Amino acid sequence: MTYRVVQWATGGVGKAAIEGVLAHPDLELVGCWVHSAEKHGVDVGELIGREPVGVLASSDIDDVLAADADCAIYSPLMADPAVVDRIIASGCNLVTPLGWFFPAADERQRIDVLCRDSGVTLHGTGIHPGGITERFPLIVSALSGSITHVRAEEFSDIRTYGAPDVIRDWMLFGATPEVATTSIMVAALGDGFGQSVRMVAAELGFDIEAELRTTHEVAVATVPIDSPIGIIEPGLVAAQRFQWEAIVDGRPVVTAAVNWLMGDGSLDPAWEFGPAGERFEVEVTGDPGTKLVFKNLHPPNIEEGLRRNPGIVATAMHCVNAVPYVVRADAGLKTYLDLPPYAGRAAQSLHTSRRGS
Repeated sequence: MTYRVVQWATGGVGKAAIEGVLAHPDLELVGCWVHSAEKHGVDVGELIGREPVGVLASSDIDDVLAADADCAIYSPLMADPAVVDRIIASGCNLVTPLGWFFPAADERQRIDVLCRDSGVTLHGTGIHPGGITERFPLIVSALSGSITHVRAEEFSDIRTYGAPDVIRDWMLFGATPEVATTSIMVAALGDGFGQSVRMVAAELGFDIEAELRTTHEVAVATVPIDSPIGIIEPGLVAAQRFQWEAIVDGRPVVTAAVNWLMGDGSLDPAWEFGPAGERFEVEVTGDPGTKLVFKNLHPPNIEEGLRRNPGIVATAMHCVNAVPYVVRADAGLKTYLDLPPYAGRAAQSLHTSRRGS
């Protein structure tokens, strides 16, 4: 069976999702919402740098919803809950990397009612948060007993993130340490990572305190550092670390952390990636303990990262591959705890569907 998909927004994740949908043997792209008037009416193939695909982008929500899709992949830069509600109310399933991984009880109840009234499903997924932060720790935790701590952590060179406005104006890289501490990213990231941390804690049975412990640290350049936002002068912020911890009896039991550095070195404090380089880590402390290191989700260099960042592609593909499972699920908000494990698909040239052609 082929499922009809609309893509919501064409940033880095959106473009990678479009590529993923076009290559997926079970999916058909039937619509695309775009924010800017300049992209309205443009063939989606042109927007992602390939031949026309016969689907025109639209900045009109009603036009996109009229495509009668089975599922929307919702990935604008920031989520608009009112738009999410509108997509659900239209009778369209929805997959997004922007939250709803494990929402608070009142929000989950609200979304459940809306989804059931419309006969659709909402699922939050992605990579970090949305996968490495909770899906993989929970899977790996089944190998251990007497678990005392679970950690998911990212170590990335932020110079490969192709969104200079976000890096400068939202993350506040290149600002003074005092200004950087006012970044909205603590709250913006905290919602998603907080849900991930709470999901792991709840499923493993930790009796955590009501409030998570949040830490935001910065490091400054010690020499001029070239970056996507220009030269970062000494004394200005060139690295940031965010951490969210679930606490039991004063000690962390579940930790999610992000380390974003403008390169490996020339920082104060002297943060660096170390011999392991850029990576994602999942570690379960228990009997026995387990540690996973995810590689190849970072580009080999800055130029390649700005052209096509593997981490962005992985975020998109985790959404794309969820679509058939989400469409087949019962109505309501579904987390990883509610859906069967979902998988990718063979390349079209190797897929079993080719035998019938």
